[in-house]
Amino acid sequence: MALHESGQMYLESILVLQRKNGAVRSIDIVEHMGYSKPSVSRAVGLLKSNEYITVDKNGYISLTEKGKIEAEKIYERHGVIAKILMSLGVSEKTATEDACKIEHVISDESIEAIKKHLG
Repeated sequence: MALHESGQMYLESILVLQRKNGAVRSIDIVEHMGYSKPSVSRAVGLLKSNEYITVDKNGYISLTEKGKIEAEKIYERHGVIAKILMSLGVSEKTATEDACKIEHVISDESIEAIKKHLG
């Protein structure tokens, strides 16, 4: 199954929350993303059924190896795009917001070229 933009955003959020807090539960995702509990619950179920995450008996969410690879890829794209935009004079706030939109549609080839350009 191809992971859509919303799934990528959830995985990236889980990665960020894990790095920040260690443990992640659905309520943490609700607060971080500003989505409703039912929306997050549905997304968690889909990510779990597609083996991107696991959820233990206490409700703690962990990325699987597959999920971690995808989350880190999106997270890296976000950083690279934000960095290039800021180097062009875009404010950090705007660069970060725009990077969040661009990271889901930019090709691997373009990201690799940008990374090479940045050194």
